[in-house]
Amino acid sequence: MNGLNNAINGIKNSIDGIKDAIYGINNAICGIKNAIYGIHNAIYGINNSLYCIDNAINSLQNTINGINNALYCIKNPINDINGINNFLYCIDDIRNAINNQI
Repeated sequence: MNGLNNAINGIKNSIDGIKDAIYGINNAICGIKNAIYGIHNAIYGINNSLYCIDNAINSLQNTINGINNALYCIKNPINDINGINNFLYCIDDIRNAINNQI
């Protein structure tokens, strides 16, 4: 009877060992799954960072375009002033030519 009990206990212990092994494998699978989720989230984070960098670059480009436009606005009146000065020089030349004819 003692030998039969030992055999039954051995079988029970083996079954418990198999159960523990299955739990271990299950936990390992969960760990791998969580690692994959972590990698997935990291990729999303990197992607979001790239969008932020892209938006910052676009913003900077818009700022540069705005500054360029402002510089053209400043430059155009200066060109107009130069044009007026040139026109006045032309009038002076015409006046001088008329005076020289008189």
